[in-house]
Amino acid sequence: MNAGPSVRRYDRRVQANEERPGHAPNGDATAAGNAASTAEVGAMFDRLAPRYDRMNALISGFQEPRWRRRVVALAGLEPGMAAVDVGTGTGKVAEGLADRVGVFGRVVGVDVSSAMITRAQRANTDRIELEFVTGDALDLPFEDGTFDAATIAFGMRNLPDYERGFAELLRVLRPDGRVVCAEAARPRGLRGRAAWLWFERAVPLLGRLSGEPDAYRYLVASVRSYPTPPRIAEIMAGVGFEDVGWLALSLGMVTIHTGRRPAAAAADA
Repeated sequence: MNAGPSVRRYDRRVQANEERPGHAPNGDATAAGNAASTAEVGAMFDRLAPRYDRMNALISGFQEPRWRRRVVALAGLEPGMAAVDVGTGTGKVAEGLADRVGVFGRVVGVDVSSAMITRAQRANTDRIELEFVTGDALDLPFEDGTFDAATIAFGMRNLPDYERGFAELLRVLRPDGRVVCAEAARPRGLRGRAAWLWFERAVPLLGRLSGEPDAYRYLVASVRSYPTPPRIAEIMAGVGFEDVGWLALSLGMVTIHTGRRPAAAAADA
């Protein structure tokens, strides 16, 4: 699936002063993306930060490290390269990317949740090639063509505009740079539908036990509202990515999309 070489421009204004509410959004979607505002999502993840990694392990059936390793491998990084991990959370994917680029490379993790960024920074104080910043996925704080690879793992469905989110990833990539987007999905096969039924029933229960029931109801609802893999591929191609494709993991519970910024886009950046 191919797209033209142009890089679409967006008005990337951040609503930094928007009040952060104390309740979780409901996970509904609009025609553009998640119905929740960036402020709502950021506030929710601030509250989840202390238990985020433990809950991820439980919800994924301890498969999350395997998914993360696949994302890192698909980024195709070599020593000395640069990468950005958007929606980095506590920095696990960013750490894997940093292992690939080494001390002469650069990896930046970005997240709208300052509490998540604080935890990622504390866990990686000795890594000179790895940094973490608080920022908006729809207004990344980097110049055009900064990175060789851009990743986003389980963060795209939280954005209020999927197209704009992919456009920002394209913008900060160098020509021939790769994007990797991992996201939870609704499987189609019989075994996958059985796994989805467990996910739909168990995750809200785990959320109640964690003390954040609304946040984990949001998780299920936001996965249900997220577009199908073919539609995400269309969005990626529409903003300018080439060689767009995807693969399914864990009975279709997770989909990883990949794409490449065209070399010809260099003239338009």
